[in-house]
Amino acid sequence: MIIVTDQRPHLPVKKYLLSLEPCVHGGLIRKSSQKYGIPESDILDASASLNPLGTPFDQPDPELDLQDLLDKGLEKLEQYPDNRYLEYRTAAAEFVGMGMTYENIIPGNGSTEIIRLVAECVVAEGDVVLIPRPTFSEYELQCSVMGASIKYIEQDDIFNLEDELLAEAKILFVCNPNNPTGKLFKKEKMEKLAEQCAAQKTILFVDEAYIELAEPEQSVAYLVEDNDYLFIQRSLTKSFAIPGIRMGFGVASSKFACVLNNARLSWNMGCVSDTIATALLSMKGGVNSKYLLDSRAFIAQERDFLMSKLSRRGFKPAESCVNYIYVDITDLSLNSSELAERMASHGVLIRDCNSFQNNGKNHIRVAIRTREENERIADTVRQVIYEWGREQAEMQLHENIKVAAECGRKGSNTDCDYYPCHFKGQDCTFCFCPFYPCEDSRTGGNWIESSSGGQVWSCLNCNIVHEEKIVDDLLSVFVGEGLNDESIRKAWKEVMELNL
Repeated sequence: MIIVTDQRPHLPVKKYLLSLEPCVHGGLIRKSSQKYGIPESDILDASASLNPLGTPFDQPDPELDLQDLLDKGLEKLEQYPDNRYLEYRTAAAEFVGMGMTYENIIPGNGSTEIIRLVAECVVAEGDVVLIPRPTFSEYELQCSVMGASIKYIEQDDIFNLEDELLAEAKILFVCNPNNPTGKLFKKEKMEKLAEQCAAQKTILFVDEAYIELAEPEQSVAYLVEDNDYLFIQRSLTKSFAIPGIRMGFGVASSKFACVLNNARLSWNMGCVSDTIATALLSMKGGVNSKYLLDSRAFIAQERDFLMSKLSRRGFKPAESCVNYIYVDITDLSLNSSELAERMASHGVLIRDCNSFQNNGKNHIRVAIRTREENERIADTVRQVIYEWGREQAEMQLHENIKVAAECGRKGSNTDCDYYPCHFKGQDCTFCFCPFYPCEDSRTGGNWIESSSGGQVWSCLNCNIVHEEKIVDDLLSVFVGEGLNDESIRKAWKEVMELNL
């Protein structure tokens, strides 16, 4: 991979392109498989927010047959596509409804190409572009290619923008539902924003890529014909779980759409994607087809389940209306990058939200999957947190023993993250118990039901290793012999057994 820097200022390209970084999207399953030695088939990708119900072709009673569509598409293999894409655009218009016709539709090879097309046709070097954060990073990238001046605003400020700021901007991007937060703005608010933007001659780009999996009735596509400053983006990738076939479309006034269609790359959809996309958009019921109705019901059910599993110490999942959950882990000592890395080492991929406009390392995004997969996600989170906590506790325990050897007993250790966890006056030198899990009920510990259905040893009612005399006696063993399997067995026999 080559990263170009300004060390070569004479390259025959626009200067602002030299600061761009390479796109590294996709291929995560293969990369993780190679890095951790895990078979690709064993990796669960909860970083990609796709319809957890699977594709329409995988349903028990599928309306469409994928092989038939492939055969039909390949019949046109030796022909140039009709660049008008009339069948696809007509199907897209009927899918959206709201009075749309094919003249309102701009076909695209996925969301990214559509964003690039609008940026190419609207944004000039130096133009101000408003991007609420955190949100989809492609808005920033594609406008940066045009030399735009990116100005960030906060998501909470979208509906409180001053007219002067809007008048300064060429375009405002709003992802609805927002990626990665999962928040959906109601159409009444979006209507007012569209009116305000039009008054200031600022294009409002509304990305509705996930709206079919949330509340399609909240779309504002019905406003486009009377508003040349409104553009709607739709994607088939998420709703139909087919990221490998790049398909999407834009919705705009017939005048705006005409210009974009004239300017877009010719033949931007091949014969196979054209055929499959047209069929998917033509499914009976459109946005309320049985497949999409079932999808929304399935997502709501599994979202509630996964939300409950992720609502644990250090995790604050945000309310979501769609097929992913944005989780604040500010209270977790483990940051988002390390958490994502450790999850990946166990074969579960989650999204580190640090990549969203330098969002910091306090948030992750987790896709909603099937019940079995959601249980695996939750179990892996628990396992990773336990392993990390054990590592940290062991390091602290070694440090406590070292201090005790040099300066005497560690003492109450009120800096412990869990102090006071048992009783007043406790000694947290052994907050991480070297005997865990002892499985000896005489300590006060006991087996409890875990949230995943299995049994786990709980130390909640064990106080013995926090008592001052016990701590002194244990330290006398570990300081003299170090912390190892043999010394742990000796400490149990000579200290714990005698006091139980």
